[in-house]
Amino acid sequence: MMPAAIHAPKPISAAFVERYGPVMRRRRMSPLIRMIANCHRKNGRADIIDIGGTSRFWKTAIGPVLDEFNAHVRVVNLPGVEKPRSEGRMTFEDSDGCDLSRYDDASFDIAFSNSVIEHVGDWTRMRSFANEVRRVARAYFVQTPNFWFPVEPHCVTPFFHWLPFASRVWLLRNFDLGYWRGRRSVDAAVATAESARLLSAPMMEDLFPEAKIQKERFLFLPKSIIAICRENQ
Repeated sequence: MMPAAIHAPKPISAAFVERYGPVMRRRRMSPLIRMIANCHRKNGRADIIDIGGTSRFWKTAIGPVLDEFNAHVRVVNLPGVEKPRSEGRMTFEDSDGCDLSRYDDASFDIAFSNSVIEHVGDWTRMRSFANEVRRVARAYFVQTPNFWFPVEPHCVTPFFHWLPFASRVWLLRNFDLGYWRGRRSVDAAVATAESARLLSAPMMEDLFPEAKIQKERFLFLPKSIIAICRENQ
């Protein structure tokens, strides 16, 4: 057991995240918007699969773009995240991003995934996820937080993800950290600690070998990693 005198790193304030988060997301999405525009210019429309997404993202991040470029989004996520339905230019389906066998090769113009691959499980499942992204679409945009950025994005706490696993579990049991709150049992703390496995740029390069790897920076530090593969790249 860790000494009682040890204190958790102080999470970044929610007000800070709410203020700067939307600005960074808009900047991050500019390459995706260009990809959608290019599809529309060539085909008159854009068919997108969002693996692990939600309706909130499309409504708040780049909603008007869908109408402007005649884009249609199929959002797939695990059962219980979004109710299967059609809503405007979006269709929601239950599916596991690591097994999209219901879709043929190159079924979509663009595969999109934002902050999902770090949640799918171990390296084998990450590889399966990446292979499905590369298979089902002719181009893709996959973003994930950078392991080497000092603030862990889910608990919004400096250096948390660099600590030994047992230390992370102890902190989760004893402190409310950012979006992770109230994990008092060992089982719950372990599950939370295992729920996000951040990746580095070399790992993303290995998973997406034909992609161009871009880094989104905050205060000159690479905050997230984006693998972008354009059609006929």
